[in-house]
Amino acid sequence: MKTMKIMFTMALAICCFGTANAQTKKSKSNTVTQAAATYQCPMKCEGDKTYSKAGRCPVCNMNLKAVEKPLVATYQCPMKCEGDKAYNKAGKCPVCNMNLTKTVTSKNNQPQRP
Repeated sequence: MKTMKIMFTMALAICCFGTANAQTKKSKSNTVTQAAATYQCPMKCEGDKTYSKAGRCPVCNMNLKAVEKPLVATYQCPMKCEGDKAYNKAGKCPVCNMNLTKTVTSKNNQPQRP
C-alpha cells in the first residue's frame, strides 16, 4: 500500500510538471513579428517608395524608418445589431435604423471609439 501511494504521488508530480512546462513553451512561440511593416527613407530621396525590409537607403545611405499605417475610419451600429460588421460610409443601420457611429481602426486593427 505504501508503494502505491509513492507511485501515485510520483505520477501526479510528473503530470503537473509536464503541463507547466508545456505552457511555458507555448508562450515563447507566440512572439510574432510584424509581417506587414514597411520602411521608408526619412529624407524621401526616392519619393514615396517603400521597402519590406529594414536597411539603408540606396541613395543617401541613411537608415530606413518604419512607416506607420494611417488610421482608418469605419462606421458601426451602436447597438451591435449585426455584430462587428463595419461600413465605409456614414448612414443608418439596416436592422434598427439608428445612425452609425464612427470608429477608428488603429495600426493593429483593433476598433477604438473616438
